[in-house]
Amino acid sequence: MRGVLYDGTQSRIVDDLEVRDPGPGELHVAICAAGLCHSDLSVVDGTIPFPVPVVLGHEGAGVVEAVGAGVTHVAPGDHVALSTLANCGTCADCDRGRPTMCRQAIGRPGRPFTRRGGPVYQFASTSAFAERTVVKAVQAVRIPRDIPLPSAALIGCGVLTGVGAVLNRARVDQGDTVLVIGTGGIGLNVLQGARIAGASRIVAVDANPAKEAVARRFGATDFLTSTDDVKDVLPTGADHAFECVGRVELIRAAIDALDRHGQAVLLGVPPATAEASFLVSSMYLDKAVLGCRYGSSRPQRDIALYARMYREGRLLLDELVTATYPVEDYEKAAADAHAGRVARAVLTF
Repeated sequence: MRGVLYDGTQSRIVDDLEVRDPGPGELHVAICAAGLCHSDLSVVDGTIPFPVPVVLGHEGAGVVEAVGAGVTHVAPGDHVALSTLANCGTCADCDRGRPTMCRQAIGRPGRPFTRRGGPVYQFASTSAFAERTVVKAVQAVRIPRDIPLPSAALIGCGVLTGVGAVLNRARVDQGDTVLVIGTGGIGLNVLQGARIAGASRIVAVDANPAKEAVARRFGATDFLTSTDDVKDVLPTGADHAFECVGRVELIRAAIDALDRHGQAVLLGVPPATAEASFLVSSMYLDKAVLGCRYGSSRPQRDIALYARMYREGRLLLDELVTATYPVEDYEKAAADAHAGRVARAVLTF
């Protein structure tokens, strides 16, 4: 079968991948659409260290082909959106409703694929850039058939991360002020999360002025091209600032832009060894810096919630899909994503 393989030197389309049968508590999914997220590009450029060879992709949706023993919540033929969270469901963190903290779901890449007799790693427990993949049952959430799969694919990473960071981690309240630095796929979902939460002022910052229209479509009330201008719009600072780019100078800018009792939420991914600095004295006005993994989400609950919001017209999904590409055009999609020409490129099979 076809898939996008990164071998440590280059990423390319191959057509000789094989995937093992699903075991107990697992299922096979025929991938129909997969979003190209910057995390995939970050594996290729080394920002996210990952063993190779690996099948890329982690934001996907498709149709269940087969289920292993014990899988009862989905059946062959069901449409599903996938999450990357292969949590165990039985540890203390899972029991507390914090599956993103499950140690079984972090840093344990499997190798369900083979190529030319050798094992191939799975990225983010998903590998959505393949015609078929095998995932844990907890990763598959059934969705209504009337949701287009290219749109549904984006729920599993960009929407869970961005909207979840607002609703689950920051818990933005009615009337709060929100600053969003970076309006790519994650930033747009933070914007619409803030809109859904009822924020009174939502300020988007992006160096590319061409992004203003789409930022406002998703919920921005103001658009700036530099963090230097934030205080002109929010003189006392923001209640919540979200850094969605992954640059240490922008992390500092997010912290500096906070009002009293404000909190900065870090969503962008800088290099693994990057260090950021801030004025410690500024934190004694009850400010906080929050990390956020995967929108602090509970995918079985949240994916179903966001699917319902989409059907009610409250959550934008179709508008996130800037362009679709057949998987054979992966290199063009990656180039467009790297250059910032798309909010989300979606590969189709």
